[in-house]
Amino acid sequence: MDVMGDKATLLEDGRFAQPADFPQVTDRDEAGDAVEEARQRLAAEAGDVEAMSVLGAMLLRRGDLDGAEPQLRAATAAGDRAAANNLGVLLHQRGYADEAAGWWRIAAVAGSAAAAHALGRHHRERGDEPAAEYWLRQAAEQGHTLGAYALADLLEHRSDPAAEQWMRVAAERGHREAAYRLARALDRRSTAEECRGAREGSCAARGDHLAPRDDDEDVREGEAGTDNGVEASAAEEAEQWYRQAAARGHQRAALHLGAILEGRGELKEAGRWYLTSAKDGEPRAACALGFLLRDAGDTESAAVWWLRAAQDGNGNAANALGALHAERGETQTAERWYRAAMDAGDVNGAYNLGLLCAEQGRTVQAEQWYRRAAYAGHREAANALAILLLQVGDAAGAEPWFSKAAEAGSVDAAFNLGILYAGRGDDADARVWYERAAAAGHTEAALQVAIARLREGDERAAERHLRQAAGGGSAEAAYRLAAVLDARRPPTPAHELGEPTREKSECEEWYERAADQGHRRAQVRVGMLAAARGDVVEAARWYREAAEAGSRNGAFNLGLLLAREGSEPEAALWWTRAADAGHGRAALRLALVYARRGELAEGQRWADRAVSLGPVEVAERAAKLRDALREELSA
Repeated sequence: MDVMGDKATLLEDGRFAQPADFPQVTDRDEAGDAVEEARQRLAAEAGDVEAMSVLGAMLLRRGDLDGAEPQLRAATAAGDRAAANNLGVLLHQRGYADEAAGWWRIAAVAGSAAAAHALGRHHRERGDEPAAEYWLRQAAEQGHTLGAYALADLLEHRSDPAAEQWMRVAAERGHREAAYRLARALDRRSTAEECRGAREGSCAARGDHLAPRDDDEDVREGEAGTDNGVEASAAEEAEQWYRQAAARGHQRAALHLGAILEGRGELKEAGRWYLTSAKDGEPRAACALGFLLRDAGDTESAAVWWLRAAQDGNGNAANALGALHAERGETQTAERWYRAAMDAGDVNGAYNLGLLCAEQGRTVQAEQWYRRAAYAGHREAANALAILLLQVGDAAGAEPWFSKAAEAGSVDAAFNLGILYAGRGDDADARVWYERAAAAGHTEAALQVAIARLREGDERAAERHLRQAAGGGSAEAAYRLAAVLDARRPPTPAHELGEPTREKSECEEWYERAADQGHRRAQVRVGMLAAARGDVVEAARWYREAAEAGSRNGAFNLGLLLAREGSEPEAALWWTRAADAGHGRAALRLALVYARRGELAEGQRWADRAVSLGPVEVAERAAKLRDALREELSA
């Protein structure tokens, strides 16, 4: 029980402590102790009460209970309160708790803070909290550090606001667990303040592979709290107490301090505290240190710490090892570690096993592991399971899993649910889920919302969503945004030689961004804009890139450009490519080329093709050309 502390603290005079609290003594120390014990024994035999008390404490420390008891009883009978307290310790060690409490009461009434602390613990162990509070308060108010900590623990258990005051007292007197728990309380307060700020739109989102857990609470990655301008924020003060506790060797405080520093980007110092905590046996620190090393490119060292943490039962580290081996193609080893993560209670193990099986084409096993993780509440596993079911044609089975994942906060699942409803023609419900995913930052969902807004004529709302999607990397959104902006700008005057080059408009920049991402229509449009500026080389480059990617308009425009430059044979090659892809104007151009060359039959064939491809005005012109060629051939 945390509140019990160390029995050594029951002695007010510091003459007794458990052997574990002392460094290994040398032969010289042992000789000195022997001399001191002999001196105290002689004085005790001569009737010196203080010597009896000191000798009893020395024997008790050595574990000689039989030798210590008569000395302590004699000193207690003579009114020595320290002896009464130590006699209580001795009886407690023998298993006579009630008799020990009696002697502690005598010592406490006589003013012994250590005895009051021990008596308070005794009452708390028996469930008598009022009596426990009374005696612990007596100890705390006399300046007893462990009394202050035990009182704070009791009050915190009852959610009494005064708990923090006494925890602070104990922490200020050097109690490392009190410093750690005070830091945790301040950390929780800071988190609550940030969450309130988030509801008011002033709290930044958090990330973390770290997320170590402590007593079923999240260890927060460090963030500066809200400074009220009068005193240090709760987050800043929490960091100070974490630092004090960590400096005194507290494993979990070092872990939390490392997380705070990592969150601030102070990776070198964070690594030092993780290392300190990990060396002291904290598996979560070893796991976090592994992630730091991995991010620094040292995967071999990362694996060493992950292995250490995983062997101590850390599921996150086991998952990390599994991912590392999966990246190396060592699938059997990866599967073993994913199973270890699952056995450690980390549901990510089952999800990662599902991913591994899906990559290997083991659909049945993948579904099994996805289901296991999904039933345990893993939202991305639920989304993956729904996709798997959809792929095998079970749309009815997929929908509830998409819904469950989306309701749990999976952005991808919300988008997929929108696709599912859109496929059924239920545009209203599809819009609801697209908008939900878009609000959470999903790029493709934002594009779908924008397309729907454009259909409705709400250009401003469409532009807002197109900007979101384009900023998220969607080439289609960048192209559509450019088209919206292009339609608004006034006609550009014809380019004249010697005219200074004007700056590119915003719509041109978006066209180019889409073109750089391989969007064929954007490439054609960028080529057209370059041609309008008189930049034939740039126009040809973009037309060629679009044409080679399969754009028939790119091929047609490249042909036009080449023909104007006097390269009609090469132009005919690109027009042929465009016409074969269904471009009517390209077929008409070919018909004219072959007619001029005197190859009337070939010209007639391309004219027939242009008639069938259209559009209407092209078909009409092509029909006239075809009829003329037919008459010429029959003449």
